Amino acid sequence: MTRLSLPARSRVTLLVAALALTAAPATARAKTEPKAPDGFVALRTVDRTIIQEMRYFTPHNFVGERIDGYRQPLCILTRPAAEALHQAQQTLLRRGYTLKVYDCYRPQRAVDHFVRWAEDLDDEAMKDEFYPNVEKNRLFADGYIAEKSGHSRGSTVDLTIVKLPAKPTRPYVPGEPLAPCHAPRNERFPDNSVDMGTGYDCFDTLSHTLDPRIQGEQRANRLQLKGILEDLGFVNLAEEWWHYTYKPELYPDTYFDFPVSSKSLAGHH
Repeated sequence: MTRLSLPARSRVTLLVAALALTAAPATARAKTEPKAPDGFVALRTVDRTIIQEMRYFTPHNFVGERIDGYRQPLCILTRPAAEALHQAQQTLLRRGYTLKVYDCYRPQRAVDHFVRWAEDLDDEAMKDEFYPNVEKNRLFADGYIAEKSGHSRGSTVDLTIVKLPAKPTRPYVPGEPLAPCHAPRNERFPDNSVDMGTGYDCFDTLSHTLDPRIQGEQRANRLQLKGILEDLGFVNLAEEWWHYTYKPELYPDTYFDFPVSSKSLAGHH
């Protein structure tokens, strides 16, 4: 073994100490990462047949990049909400349809990401698809972005209906031309969902569940989803046809920040 001179040993000692100091914060963060409390489950452990297209894990959303806190494309919900979705799925399967979820539990850090994005008025990369008719400086005032979300309490889900057999939705390619989310179905970004009149996360009054301009098959599709879910205890947000909260909520007053990851559920079933 090569012997080090005293000055060399001193330099090595200092280097090891410096590395230890830089590694310490990362270790501390790993140890303090919040976990889901009892009562949260991965939806797939309750119902494997519900399609999961977790948009905020992908760049196909109004921000245009993966959102903070989404470590895996995983739907996490409180168990009562997940079990109610399972019941809804049984009804839809008998009719030749399936549920598809776009978003479930959403950590507070993701909501904070939305807020930072909304405050950056120069970033309008996804405007042509998701908010073509709304000025970005109106997103807070018009209620499209807020500092807290019911999703962070774990009993709220964004979802739609897909006709069986389900054809896969092609992935979004960053930088591809964008089409307005309120355009006719054959013009907007393809989605294997039934036609709900707008795409998901469309910042437009046409997304209001009972907007009178939405008629015919589009209205029938919205009402089918609404009727099935409301019978099971879900409450719709009137401004968003896709947004439902299971009541009573298991955690009605707590906004969680654990990451969307199977590791957050370690030890829970």
